[in-house]
Amino acid sequence: MTYRSFLGVAAGAALLLLGVPAGSATADPYESVTVDTTGRIAPDGTVTLAGTYRCSGAGGPVFVSSSVGQSQPSVRYGIGGTQAVCDGLEHRWSNSGRPQPGALKPGAARVEATLMELSPQNGLLLMPRFHAAQQQEILLVEG
Repeated sequence: MTYRSFLGVAAGAALLLLGVPAGSATADPYESVTVDTTGRIAPDGTVTLAGTYRCSGAGGPVFVSSSVGQSQPSVRYGIGGTQAVCDGLEHRWSNSGRPQPGALKPGAARVEATLMELSPQNGLLLMPRFHAAQQQEILLVEG
């Protein structure tokens, strides 16, 4: 192993250790994200998903991200992201995105929404901290 390889492995191991913050696996039970039972798919293929969220005590920027899939469970399409306000109150979120043409059509779909913070760790890195997540079957309708 060369000196340069050793440094690369050591740096990767250090980042791995720094990237496992103690309490990041649990979210406050008061925090939540929901998904509306109906999403919209426009004539140009743009999908709009929406719902609500609630979070508090964020130390970094927080986002509501969403993805949707239909016939193939292993294929999901990211549908935008919205910056969240974590003041303990319930807020609405709405994300829009256009997956590849013909990827989605009106009908049953499975959505996942995630409320995630980019939290500073050890003053060095921004690491994901999950506040809440929700998976739900919805109906995509034209419009």
